[in-house]
Amino acid sequence: MARERSPALWLHSQTSVTRRMPVCRRITLLLLLWLLHFSSVYSDITDGNAEHLKREHSLIKPYQGVGTSPSSQWDFWGSTLITSQYVRLTPDERSKQGSIWNTVPCYLKDWEMHVQFKIHGSGKKNLHGDGFAIWYTKDRLHHGPVFGNQDHFVGLAIFVDTFRNDLQGTDRSFPYISAMVNNGSLPYDHRKDGRSTELGGCSVEVRNKDHDTYLAIRYSKGRLTIMVDVDDRNDWKECIDFGGVRLPTGYYFGASAATGDLSDNHDIISMKMYQLMVEHTPEEDNQDWTKIEPSVSLLKSPKDNIDDPTGNFRSTPLTGWKVFLLLLCALLGIVVCAVVGAVVFQKRQERNKRFY
Repeated sequence: MARERSPALWLHSQTSVTRRMPVCRRITLLLLLWLLHFSSVYSDITDGNAEHLKREHSLIKPYQGVGTSPSSQWDFWGSTLITSQYVRLTPDERSKQGSIWNTVPCYLKDWEMHVQFKIHGSGKKNLHGDGFAIWYTKDRLHHGPVFGNQDHFVGLAIFVDTFRNDLQGTDRSFPYISAMVNNGSLPYDHRKDGRSTELGGCSVEVRNKDHDTYLAIRYSKGRLTIMVDVDDRNDWKECIDFGGVRLPTGYYFGASAATGDLSDNHDIISMKMYQLMVEHTPEEDNQDWTKIEPSVSLLKSPKDNIDDPTGNFRSTPLTGWKVFLLLLCALLGIVVCAVVGAVVFQKRQERNKRFY
């Protein structure tokens, strides 16, 4: 796929075609051409990515690559139980922790992970916990207090939190899915259910379902998107969509879960990794992606999110349709101004002719 030229250079190449047109038509045509060009560039970035399953980063039945041997691609710890039908991170018992980790570092720049999972147990409403997490981090097999993994982690975490710790946070219901990017400097605050450091989230009913439940994590061109399919309709619903996310290559994928005074079975059925075929600029291709520090470009610090009652950052980037609407409004405004200016100019010309 050839590199796209910038809108400015592309518009410059079209000016020779429109030089003999009236000013109003010339402005309108150039803006329309630029708008069409912008739309095509944006669609190249977000659509039409061919996907390829990467088996070395995928966890699939009957889990033959799981074990402690040097040739194994997945290793596990704690209460994790491997069966032919599922990987149970924790049983429905109190004070359990378990995890499973890919032993192969991932060097894909653009990827999508599909996780099939099941959370179920004997606990009634609000009497179950604590949840599980999907990780893409620098270190692996480091157990700790954050859903069975270490705190102050370096990388990306997707939390499926099934128990409310913050009794004052009544603006959201649980289970709740959220995302966090960390360079090792931030702790996960269990008392506030991670509200102060989350990029965003959504409430989703995922417990004790009779059908399959899925979670998709997509990272491409600096944008993190989380989708869920939990209603047995074969239909993905957006949970989180956040731009300005920087993640390095060479980190490890994993999953962990924990129970406390309350418990649940936390099962992973599969984790399927797909490579997204996305074009990058020569500058991006020549960059050492293993040296990138995990970060998020925000208009405010994650710590400022503590007092935000919604628990979400306000600085979410514009999506494609919002940009399109803004450009369309700007185009209409310029066209109206051009038409009014042309009418006023014509009247002045007619008025001046009367004095000759």
